[in-house]
Amino acid sequence: MFDSLSDRLSHSLKAITGKAKLTDSNIKDTLREVRKALLEADVALPVVKAFIERVRKASIGVQVSRALNPGQQFVKIVENELTAVMGSATEGLNLGVLPPAVIMMAGLQGAGKTTSVAKLARYLTEREKKKVIVVSADVYRPAAIKQLETLAAEVEVGFFPSTAEQKPVDIAKGAIEHAKRQHADVVILDTAGRLHVDDELMGEIKSLHAAVNPVETLFVIDAMIGQDAVHTAKAFNDALPLTGVILTKVDGDARGGAALSVRHITGKPIKFMGVGEKVDALEPFHPDRIASRILGMGDIMSLIEQAEQHVDKEKAEKLINKVVKGKKFDLNDLRDQLEQMQNMGGLGSMLEKLPGMAKAAEAAAQADMGKQFKVMGVIIDSMTPGERSNPDILSGSRKRRITVGSGTQVQDLNRLLKQHKQMAKMMKKMKGGGMSKMMRGMGGMLGGGGGMPGGGLPPGLGR
Repeated sequence: MFDSLSDRLSHSLKAITGKAKLTDSNIKDTLREVRKALLEADVALPVVKAFIERVRKASIGVQVSRALNPGQQFVKIVENELTAVMGSATEGLNLGVLPPAVIMMAGLQGAGKTTSVAKLARYLTEREKKKVIVVSADVYRPAAIKQLETLAAEVEVGFFPSTAEQKPVDIAKGAIEHAKRQHADVVILDTAGRLHVDDELMGEIKSLHAAVNPVETLFVIDAMIGQDAVHTAKAFNDALPLTGVILTKVDGDARGGAALSVRHITGKPIKFMGVGEKVDALEPFHPDRIASRILGMGDIMSLIEQAEQHVDKEKAEKLINKVVKGKKFDLNDLRDQLEQMQNMGGLGSMLEKLPGMAKAAEAAAQADMGKQFKVMGVIIDSMTPGERSNPDILSGSRKRRITVGSGTQVQDLNRLLKQHKQMAKMMKKMKGGGMSKMMRGMGGMLGGGGGMPGGGLPPGLGR
């Protein structure tokens, strides 16, 4: 996420970080590089100009805190201004109204509106404990109505049916009446999009908004469209009283231009970001955490929250008790760990939230670690319970049977066993010596190159 912007900014700020003194000259040189980095990231020119000016003003005559040297203080100013550009504080949804609260989604076709409706419905159901009904008023694309029905079943929320023959206003009003009868808390309304902004689209969406008076009108925009995001955002903001933005496909956006531009252009907060195709891949937008990630400082808070939501606490407790008592870490345990990691978005997603691990996250993505972990899981599933509990019994004939059953090679199995041995060794360090020994073991695994064993990734994986 925002990899190229992160690389360029880190490189631009490197020269000034170690400076003992901030001068007009080194500030000017650094800001020139930062400006270039932002423009190459497709950040809108007015946003870049305003950002550079604010950093310049904040840097002049800055009082250096005792904890930071002048160079670090400058980086802190850049971080603060990046946060301010994206909105300073995290802003949630305003659902404190007489139910049902209506949330209307607007945006161009292909931005990810329908998928975002389902993701938001799941988020509100699971995190906010709301009863949600979704409805599609996209009468031009019957496939969109069917898609939403399928997604609603997947995320287990109510779906109000509609057809291409109906009028969008009638569909929306019908859904709201249905929600009242069902005592639902929230109605999420999916609207029609076009491939470009036109008068017909804007006229229809304005009429629909006036008819249902939604408490939230969210503009859904594809983060990967870069500079075009500015023009689209402005058009929708002029036509509708937007209350916030959902930024989609953020996981595929190396530049970050839309994230840094859209708040400045619309004056409306980015409330959520889509970070993958799965229905649970929607995160609240935290400007301070994103700024920290962009500058390569990690995002520990998001990692902790992810762990709280996705890690099976019972299994985790069981494993801790097991290793503390000195019991063997077997392949069943490794299988569970791989599964938990995948639930948290994979190794790359976890690494990019750790300070200084951006390069390791990039290496994990290039090596397609998610695929590698799936292969490891399939191999373990092809073993008998006895083999998973005690991999030492794996003879040549057993290995051949397992690889044939899993459609893999003996080398794949041997790499898996090697990885398991390293993890078992690390887990063993917990016995008697507590967490500090385990952390030292993890430090060894994360190695000098900021990666995992074998120079950046688990041994043998991705090679």
